[in-house]
Amino acid sequence: MFLGHFGVALAAKKLESKTSLGTLFFAAQFADLTWPIFLLLGWEKVQIEPGNTRVTPLNFSSYPISHSFLTEIGFGIALGLIYYALRRKNQGASRAAFVLAACVPSHWVLDWVVHRPDLPLTPWSRTFHGLDLWRSLPITVTLEFLIYGIGIALYLGQTKPKDGIGRYAFWVLIIFLAIVWLASIFGPPPPNTRVLAFSALAMWLTIPWSAWADRHRILN
Repeated sequence: MFLGHFGVALAAKKLESKTSLGTLFFAAQFADLTWPIFLLLGWEKVQIEPGNTRVTPLNFSSYPISHSFLTEIGFGIALGLIYYALRRKNQGASRAAFVLAACVPSHWVLDWVVHRPDLPLTPWSRTFHGLDLWRSLPITVTLEFLIYGIGIALYLGQTKPKDGIGRYAFWVLIIFLAIVWLASIFGPPPPNTRVLAFSALAMWLTIPWSAWADRHRILN
């Protein structure tokens, strides 16, 4: 899943309005942000196999660190604790820390819905999980845009732009993410895993971008 993770982050703004959207994006997409790093380090593996599924040509043969349920829970707890340590003097810091901690493993849950059975529960698992919704392109697209749309609606119900940056930077980001995802489905597969990894690293740009747009919006 791709857009759905951003939908979760946008929806989380409804639960924790004082937390930056950039921080929420970081939490919800933590697995996919770290995955290309581990891929380049050789700690995780992927093969490019066009036709592997109806949605993606990628065969995620090994990602025990970034995409196991146990490690995502651990990363979530660590992120929550770090956030609380830095913001503990602020009102509602504990609630925000909890929301961030929950956003990280939400990634595994959403991936479980769409992935083939390739998701491990722990780094040492020999059995893998996934409902394989990627076997159906129409259902996958519908679900992704449904979750994304709900997240956008909840975010817009919580905030409003205070200037042009808050309006246009936000909507350009929203459209950009949708285009990137659709291009990954309908465009040609990446030529090799190294290009794939460096392309995936570009998603880190969405963190400062979303934080910047969010700073130019105020609560309703």
